[in-house]
Amino acid sequence: MAATSETVLQVLCNAGPSKSHTRLSSNKSNFLGLSKPGFNSARAKGSGCTKIESSRHKNHRRICAFHIVDPVHHGSNLNDRFRSLSCKCQKSDSVTDVVNEELNRKINGKIDPLLDGNLGTNGNGAFSSVLPNADIDSKEEEAWELLRASMVYYCGNPVGTIAANDPSDSSILNYDQVFIRDFIPSGIAFLLKGEYDIVRNFILHTLQLQSWEKTVDCHSPGQGLMPASFKVRTVPLDGDDSATEDILDPDFGEAAIGRVAPVDSGLWWIILLRAYGKCTGDLSVQERIDVQTGIKMILKLCLADGFDMFPTLLVTDGSCMIDRRMGIHGHPLEIQALFYSALLSAREMLTREDASADLMTALSNRLVALSFHVREYYWVDMKKLNEIYRYKTEEYSYDAVNKFNIYPDQIPPWFFSLGNLWSIVSSLATSEQSHAILDLYEAKWGELVGDMPLKICYPALEEQEWRIITGSDPKNTPWSYHNGGSWPTLLWQLTVASIKMNRPEIAENAVKVAETRIAKDKWPEYYDTKRGRFIGKQARLFQTWSIAGYIVAKQLLANPDAAKMLVNIEDMELVNAFSCMLSANPRRKRSRKGLNQSFII
Repeated sequence: MAATSETVLQVLCNAGPSKSHTRLSSNKSNFLGLSKPGFNSARAKGSGCTKIESSRHKNHRRICAFHIVDPVHHGSNLNDRFRSLSCKCQKSDSVTDVVNEELNRKINGKIDPLLDGNLGTNGNGAFSSVLPNADIDSKEEEAWELLRASMVYYCGNPVGTIAANDPSDSSILNYDQVFIRDFIPSGIAFLLKGEYDIVRNFILHTLQLQSWEKTVDCHSPGQGLMPASFKVRTVPLDGDDSATEDILDPDFGEAAIGRVAPVDSGLWWIILLRAYGKCTGDLSVQERIDVQTGIKMILKLCLADGFDMFPTLLVTDGSCMIDRRMGIHGHPLEIQALFYSALLSAREMLTREDASADLMTALSNRLVALSFHVREYYWVDMKKLNEIYRYKTEEYSYDAVNKFNIYPDQIPPWFFSLGNLWSIVSSLATSEQSHAILDLYEAKWGELVGDMPLKICYPALEEQEWRIITGSDPKNTPWSYHNGGSWPTLLWQLTVASIKMNRPEIAENAVKVAETRIAKDKWPEYYDTKRGRFIGKQARLFQTWSIAGYIVAKQLLANPDAAKMLVNIEDMELVNAFSCMLSANPRRKRSRKGLNQSFII
């Protein structure tokens, strides 16, 4: 194993004379396991075989599962070429009829009367998903229309939303597919609106894709991997050219640039499953045998023994939201925060039975170790930074102080938004750390929010560093796309984190900034420049998760209690175990009260 380190936080430049902060962050370059970079892009080339219906009255297109013969789909080797799930044209189970009534209704300026009321708990302990009776402004109305227009249907039932619905762009690539990570804000928006069917269908149909055999160059990854995306295709029935059927065609990374597996897909799936149960009170979905099996398959894949010496999840570059070569391979914070949240969620949902006793034990042990590891080695305050500055190197002993052979110059100034925000949401960060992260957003508002929220990472890789780490990636040029670009979809994660820490004004201010131009700019995928002034040079317009992220932020700010379905409350058993590990470490004498000190930027 390389003598490198993952301690880290990235230290930002001066934000002001009176405040200083630190925050959780993933790291780059030579830190623990972050060596040779890989490639990936979830936005890779894809075939545009899905039929697209153009509307004369709306400035968008919509993918539908038409049952007509399409000559594009004829071909003797189609079913061999695409490993696809055939539709039997039956509903999986009975579902609510709310979505059928609301599906094509134009929002009339107010929340539907069926959804009038305050969000709280209902009789069965679930969170009521109804929104208070309030006016919806024109931006929200437009956003809802666009979100509904992006819905994908499988055998007549909604199963997800496509990545982008830009009618002005003739190059579809794979933006017409349903991405697991992209659908999360869409799913939450529908849950909060009381339209549960699409989320339920999405959960169950993606589960069916999980068990498929995935092969790249004669090699198959472990069972339990969730696809990065899927597409609904309409093909002729075998032996009957006059009839057609819908099929689901998944992509597990085989078509992505770099062929990198989507590690975060399964973690997001578990998080959405928990949110569905919390919001609807319908626990029958998570208690189904196939769903329980799906959860266990994901956990076994993540908890499998390997060569890694640490409880963090080891991944390749491009296996999460940052899906291109950016030097975050190894143990990026985004994956660890999602992993921690998924473990806590799975522990809530798994049924207690003898067969899963060993898995539950392994899950609990991993939670303790992961919490300890991240809180100890990913967080840097002034005292810790000074300690690192004075480290000796090349220590060979079991009680070495500089465990990971860190050199002070190895601590980079990178800050990653999603990993830090989800560390707050999942309670992977302590309360003090969580407040410090939000303090950082306030102190560095001009850089992290600027003219359009929210920086995916800060600062950008530039010049020689950009050439070496990204391979001179023309899409990830400095302050563009994943290299310091601004992503409106991150609004919803910022909102959940702000509400959890009882500081909703941070999210409110960010939403106000976004509202000044996001609708006028036609809901871009991302923005370029240091302050996010320009629409991204390769950004798709009418990007679904930009639309859904805005909707969810507005919904949660109107009903803060709804955030409970996404938040993980700090587990006191884990806190106690963490304290025991801390006191048992002879080389670790710092009190946790040290976190109350001021932090550096």
